[in-house]
Amino acid sequence: MTSSTGYYIANLAAYFLIYCTFTLGLNISFGMTGILDFAFVTFMATGAYFAGVTALGPSTPGSEIYYILGLNWPFPLDLLVGAAAAGLLGGLVGLLAMRRLRSDYLAIVMVAVWTIAWNLVSNFSNLFDGTQGIVGVPQPLSTNFNTDPNSYVYVFIPLAAIVIGILLVIGYCIERSPFGRALRAVRADPDVASTFGKPTFRLRLTSVMLASAYAGIGGALTIEFIGAMNTSGWAIIETVIVFTALLVGGRGNVFGAILGALLVRIVIIEGTGLLPQIPGHPELLGAFRNIAIGVVVILVLVFRPQGVLPERRRLYFEQPNRERKARKSIRAISK
Repeated sequence: MTSSTGYYIANLAAYFLIYCTFTLGLNISFGMTGILDFAFVTFMATGAYFAGVTALGPSTPGSEIYYILGLNWPFPLDLLVGAAAAGLLGGLVGLLAMRRLRSDYLAIVMVAVWTIAWNLVSNFSNLFDGTQGIVGVPQPLSTNFNTDPNSYVYVFIPLAAIVIGILLVIGYCIERSPFGRALRAVRADPDVASTFGKPTFRLRLTSVMLASAYAGIGGALTIEFIGAMNTSGWAIIETVIVFTALLVGGRGNVFGAILGALLVRIVIIEGTGLLPQIPGHPELLGAFRNIAIGVVVILVLVFRPQGVLPERRRLYFEQPNRERKARKSIRAISK
């Protein structure tokens, strides 16, 4: 394996780990709770921007880049600030939108949230330097290991893997907990769940805040890895890609979310990127990638809507192993 091939594979691994945070987060809001969170990429951008301006120093007067804050805080404080900012924004959107709106109407509001945020950041350059975005964000621990921009990926991979491992454990615990079962009850029928005493609004709000915090962590990891972020990095197509990954892998299943990130982000998107360019039509490759994503969504929804790894369900007549063994013993004794 050549050094360039190894470097390319290492970068794929880094982007795969980052995308795992997105699919794990969307699995909480959409996979478990059924919320059509089409503003998901907005929370990713919030985490990225706030983590960036937390790690950067103050914006000096007369410079070409303008942004708020500039705290010059080290890792992991910038990561935590990005997660908190995204979670708070998700909570604010939830408070305003989810008390009365559901399903399609909530999805429309989420698209409007993305539109408002994108135009706000683009036109008010003093926030995050407008469409140019912020650059020069320091990479975590790069000075500790004396790495250059090319070799830093080998430091970033174990760092991101630790973060993903923590998020995976939290997501798995949520999925198997009574809280996760309550979220699935809200997804199935909010009115019935409310009848049985479940605080549906609070559950949906908590779900969106947790998912937004996950997205904020993914955005923070993104800007810490590449060192920059602008408005082209959080177009609405990015939300579609994350939804596609979760649908392909299997909604409601944390391992399905991981598998979807691998299949969609690495196999489909990067795989189509390896196709040769069509002479005279360089834009066709990107269009083909979007077409491939749409075809995959249609095929999955038609032939396997539960995804490659379906959500694990415990049927009401299933009994724990200990109780089942005890019943077998009693039957054996009675004979």
